[in-house]
Amino acid sequence: MQRSFTDQLGREIAINYPPKRIISLVPSQTELLFDLGLDLEIVGITKFCIHPIDKFASRTKIGGTKKLDLDTIRNLKPDLIIGNKEENLQSDIELLMEEFPVWISDINNLEEAMLTINEIGTLVNRAPEASYLNHLIDAGFKDLQTLAKTALFGGLGAAYFIWRKPYMVAGRNTFIDDILRKIGLNNVIEEVRYPEVTLSALQLIKPDFVFLSSEPYPFAQKHIEEMQNELPNAKIILVDGEMFSWYGSHLVKAVQYFFEFQKELC
Repeated sequence: MQRSFTDQLGREIAINYPPKRIISLVPSQTELLFDLGLDLEIVGITKFCIHPIDKFASRTKIGGTKKLDLDTIRNLKPDLIIGNKEENLQSDIELLMEEFPVWISDINNLEEAMLTINEIGTLVNRAPEASYLNHLIDAGFKDLQTLAKTALFGGLGAAYFIWRKPYMVAGRNTFIDDILRKIGLNNVIEEVRYPEVTLSALQLIKPDFVFLSSEPYPFAQKHIEEMQNELPNAKIILVDGEMFSWYGSHLVKAVQYFFEFQKELC
């Protein structure tokens, strides 16, 4: 049976429903598909789709999120490809759209992430499972926001680093920015997306917290020491980048992480 769906770029696609051969181009959405109860339907994933790890080895790898192996994708003959506007290259996606049904998400905040869970759930015939995941996420983040209102760190400023040489941070209009706000913090970076920043410029902003992410750049303890001399008044913390930037079902795990993380901020 053929059904039509509209993706988050406003494009209408027609697929054989329910889809039986799915390729996922984004790690967090791959995890979501497995957590929705799919298994053999997922025929191709990227080399970064490490969750759940027990499924990783048995799936064909179709390259990286920004360097897709188009020939391998063609050989898998998918009846649905699921990608993301930010994480995949437009040129690759446009080529795939000429040959296959491609559904693209566009996510900048928690609300859009939950909408995506519902839409992908419907797309792959797992709507009840998607609703349950969203119930857990919604309840968890509401509790986190309630706790943040009475916490000592509530409203303090943070800078979230994603890269080194050059230093790059998460700015406005990003999923990370929204998560910072959801757990009770203000992003001190006014620029949008992922601007470069110098430590001397950050000194003038005087963030209360500096978060060094585990991905995409693997910050480590030595980088805390490197920055502390330049930012002596900031509390510098290594953070799990997956918890701040993976949307989809990973947000269920993120709720517990942020409960513990809020305690560390106090």
